[in-house]
Formats: sequence, structure tokens, C-alpha cells
Amino acid sequence: MMALMLFISFLVLIFLGFPIAFSLGLSSVLYLVVADISLSIIPQKMFEGLNSFVLLCIPGFILAGNLMNVGGITNRLIDFANSILGRVRGGLGLANVGASMGFGGISGTALADTASIGGILIPAMKKEGYGAGFSVAVTASSSTVGPIIPPSLPMIIVGTLASLSIGDLFVGGIIPGIMIGLGLMIPTYIISVKRNYPKGEAKSFKEIVKSFFGAFWALLMTLIILYGILGGIFTPTEASIVAVIYALIIGIFVYRELPVIEIPKIMLNTMTTTASIMLLVGFANLFGWILISEQIPQMVADVILGISTNKYIVILLILALVLFVGTFMETIAGLVILFPVLLPVATSIGMDPIHFGVTMVLAMIIGVVTPPVGVCLFVASQIGKVSMGTATRELLPFLLVSVIVLLLVAFIPALTLYLPSLFN
Repeated sequence: MMALMLFISFLVLIFLGFPIAFSLGLSSVLYLVVADISLSIIPQKMFEGLNSFVLLCIPGFILAGNLMNVGGITNRLIDFANSILGRVRGGLGLANVGASMGFGGISGTALADTASIGGILIPAMKKEGYGAGFSVAVTASSSTVGPIIPPSLPMIIVGTLASLSIGDLFVGGIIPGIMIGLGLMIPTYIISVKRNYPKGEAKSFKEIVKSFFGAFWALLMTLIILYGILGGIFTPTEASIVAVIYALIIGIFVYRELPVIEIPKIMLNTMTTTASIMLLVGFANLFGWILISEQIPQMVADVILGISTNKYIVILLILALVLFVGTFMETIAGLVILFPVLLPVATSIGMDPIHFGVTMVLAMIIGVVTPPVGVCLFVASQIGKVSMGTATRELLPFLLVSVIVLLLVAFIPALTLYLPSLFN
């Protein structure tokens, strides 16, 4: 009964428009008051959730992404992708996806991808004759690549929750991230041909090389981070600081587009974003403690395994649950709540924790483009000035591709575990 009250109050607060963090916090406080548990448990559990050295890399990677974005990275990645793909029918749409794959190695977040690349390419695509809804759908769907290709903030959260190797999670996301990017190019091309969308002029080899070197320093950042972590040169937290220093050097001295006077503003934006994430993690840890106290993980495991003990059926049930939750819950909050609950179920059927972690992140990330809480779809729709209904209809082919990739990743462990195995 108490657990039911917790969930009902949480859902009511969400549908009333409260932010996820406050919905988690207020429903948890209500539970504690009704259950007559001392409210002193609130700061204790929030501190426990935040008392992790690894979480310190979150502000570092956010700051590095913001610095690189303001420092000219977005335009260079778009130019490079367009120099290769622009000559094809629907080339600007394909370049949109390609730029997201490159930008994903910098920001680690889907929303940053949508806002930065979408702010440039959605108006450009509309101007070239692409449908507004199509432009929005391509931008929103390709933003899901960002949190899969390393570095990835959701992967950091998952690694912290289950004491998993951040490096292994990062590397495990490389192949799935590339699969999503290449997969999304398929409906982009097919729809572009069907609707006779324009194609750009073919670039000369010299122009392609020039655009590559323009984006080279940005793309190198991902390799430095991965090599440093996997080579044991620095921890993920130290890697985030290296990324910040690298972004400053590239933005100020190489690209020369990062105004020093803008740095305080960028840091303030980073602190605001970090604070919202940390508040969310703290309240989610309190919420998670209540779930454990109410033995919700065991109940969920019993329900799922009571339906079937077949490995493949159980995986499908888990994915269905995560995809459903992802439609109305923010990614990090969903991971903090669901991952500890579902991990025992996944390991009981033989799933490797790294494999399950990457699969969970991918499933939750699909939620950022699905109504009613698809924040990336909402932002892209605002940029493209189209209704959510129109954007959702255009999104369906891209959503189908994302779900197919999710199923492949879930049922073929090698797609996630092969690369990490090379470093262990």
C-alpha cells in the first residue's frame, strides 16, 4: 500500500508539470511522513547518492562540450559531414546524422546535440526545400547517438550505480552508437529519394581534406579520452579535466573562436546544468532507497520471472518496461531508479552487467524523442516551428530503426562486449 502511494504521488506530480527531480523528492518526503520515518534520512541518502568521485567527471565533460561548441566545433563537424555526404540525394539530412555522430563524441548528451546542430541545420534544411517535420525528425532522432558514443553522461551514471568500469561502458557503446547513426541514414536517404529532396554539389578531394582537418582537433578529443582511460593514464574524472583543458586550447589557440570573455558565462551554464543533474541524482537515490526498503526490486523480478524464465522473453519484457518508462521520465532519473531494480533480473538470466548497462542506456535514450516527455523532439519542434503531432508522424520510421538496433544490441552481446574484451 505504501509503495503504491509512492508511485501514485510521483506520477501525479509529473502530470501536474513538476520537474522530475522535485517529483521524486516530494513523493519521497510524502512517503517518509506517512510511514513516520525521520526526515533526517533525506540528506543522508542524498549525500550517499552524490558521494562518488566518478560523478565529478559530469561537470567536466559538460564544460568541455560547452567550450568546444562555442569554440566552433559544430560548424566544422557539419562542414566535414556535408563535404562527404552532401553530394547524395538528401545529403544535408545525412550530414545532420553524420554531424551528430561526431558531436556525440564531444558532448555526451542528446539535448546539447539537438540544440546546437538543430539550431544550424533545421533552418538550413528548410531553406533548401526539406520538409520542416522531416528536418525535425532527422535532428531529434540522430541526437540519440550522443549519449551512446563516448563520452556519455548516462554511462557514467550507470557505472556509478553498479560499480562498473566506465571505460568498458564507454567502449561498449561505440559499435551500438555507430549502428544507430548508420541505421538512421537509411530512412533519411529513402525518404529523401521518395520526396525528391535536393542534393548538394560534389566536393573536390582537396575540399574534403580541408574540412577533415577543420574537424580533426574536435574528433581527436574522443580518442584522447578513450585512450587515456583504457590505457590507465587517467581516471574518467581526470579525463574530464583533460578534456576541459584541451577544449580551451583548441577553442582559443587553434580555432580561435572561443572568446575569453565568454568563458565565465559558459561556466555558469555548466554549473546550472550540473546542479540540476546532481539534484536529480540525489533525490533519485532517496527514491531508490525507499524502493529497496519496500522490496520493489524483488517484486519486479518475481513478476517478470513469473511470466517467463526464458532469457529472450525476459529481455523483451525488460525492454518493453524501459521503453515505456522512457516515454515519460528523464533519462538519468529513469536509469537511477530502474537500473538497480532490473540489474539482478538481467544477471539472473546470464546477461553481462556491461552488456545490460549499454542496453539500458540505449533503451532509455530512445525516450528523449518519444512523446509525451521527449525533450529532444520538443526542442527540435520548437526550432523547426512544427507541431509535436507533425514531428511525431515524421519520426516513426526513425523510431523503428532505433528499436531494431536496440533489439540487435540486446540479443547479440558481442556488439557490446567485443571491443571491451580487447582491452581486458
